[in-house]
Amino acid sequence: MSPREIFALRDHLGAELKGRTLSDAHDVVSLTDVLSQTVLGGRLRELSGRAVLLKLSDQLRSGLAMIELDGIARRMLLCPPDLNPAHLDALMADAGIDAVVTDEPDSWDGVPLVVTARLPLEAAAPASTERATEWLMLTSGTSGVPKIVGHSLEALTGAIVAEGPAKGPAPVWATFYDIRRYGGLQIFLRAVLSGGSMVLSDPHEALADHVARLNARGVSHISGTPSHWRKLLMSGAAAQFAPRYVRLSGEIADQAVLDGLKAAFPDASIGHAYASTEAGVGFAVNDGLEGFPQNYLGNRNGVEMKVVDGSLRIRSTRTAHAYIGRNAAALTDADGFVDSGDIVELRGDRYYFVGRRGGIINIGGLKVHPEEIEAVINRHGDVRMSRAKSRKSPITGGIVVADVILADGTDPARAKEIRDQILQQCRSQLASHKVPAVIRFVEALDVTPAGKLARTDA
Repeated sequence: MSPREIFALRDHLGAELKGRTLSDAHDVVSLTDVLSQTVLGGRLRELSGRAVLLKLSDQLRSGLAMIELDGIARRMLLCPPDLNPAHLDALMADAGIDAVVTDEPDSWDGVPLVVTARLPLEAAAPASTERATEWLMLTSGTSGVPKIVGHSLEALTGAIVAEGPAKGPAPVWATFYDIRRYGGLQIFLRAVLSGGSMVLSDPHEALADHVARLNARGVSHISGTPSHWRKLLMSGAAAQFAPRYVRLSGEIADQAVLDGLKAAFPDASIGHAYASTEAGVGFAVNDGLEGFPQNYLGNRNGVEMKVVDGSLRIRSTRTAHAYIGRNAAALTDADGFVDSGDIVELRGDRYYFVGRRGGIINIGGLKVHPEEIEAVINRHGDVRMSRAKSRKSPITGGIVVADVILADGTDPARAKEIRDQILQQCRSQLASHKVPAVIRFVEALDVTPAGKLARTDA
């Protein structure tokens, strides 16, 4: 294959597409001019053919380095900001890392090549694509060393290419995710391939300030986890924002959050997508309902899905090609399907997500998905967000307790009435062992750096 036939990000940044930007809370960079500039201090040639770790403190330099390195480096390992430093040595050994791009160059003794990424950009000669770079990402949600997942750019962008070019004005994208995780990277790649711009999030920025920045930058398309969106709805800042395109992914999108977003953004296209780091983008649901139609199973738009023992399995050209490492497990089964670990249940002609196989809690010897309980609690009109978990009990071994955030404007004097209504709702829709024994009203619930509801048993 000749270099001209290799697909790389720089091929979508032609000079004819004017006015495109990539920005964070501090800087704005022209994507139109980035082909003749460098974030790598002019040292791109030294990184040719290398396995590069991207370990940077901000998303802006990370995104610019991805564009510059794609098609030049042999592989890139994207390092999210919350990675435990104790895991770095093992991950670098598994990925065969022989170069690091960083903004802390003094911390890498023993690495053959360390390149400092810096702003503002410097002038540089345009680079030519040399090879198909392998993209390595880390799984989230584990306290141990995360797994390394290997993707090609073709797989990462499969769903984007299948959708075709965006209609109407070039979109301005944003996401609550970090672009060094799969969900955020998908939006970053959409911005590059769609001819649009992107506004990056900042974990240290107040939500109201973030929304003001999204408005100032003209954001039209935005994604996040249901937990991200619930926090926005609770903040009151949604009233100051009017995106055209709203998407949820990363967690179960229950009916309550979908209805809340439709009420907040009546003129927006609102949908939820199913994707994972291993399985890639599976499908999108745009009918306003939780779950997905039964007829999505089988082969649909090049994505094959089936349910085995309640778990959704996916096979497509969008999936990762392997776990990377010395003792890496097989990523797919013998037939090439990725076992997502997401448990679904058929009710009528629609499948509903009930929880993660690895997230089950034990209640008196019975297995319970906390998301199933939360979906029922969240249906109450005065509830904005909830988290169910187990607590040890000397009698039954375990009970369900639920922390609940009430919607803004709820009268505190109605707390007992609301608690009784939630319990009655749970009793009418859940098996008795799933009904919370304790309901606590709280001001906030923790969300992980990946944007998902933090789950710890009490």
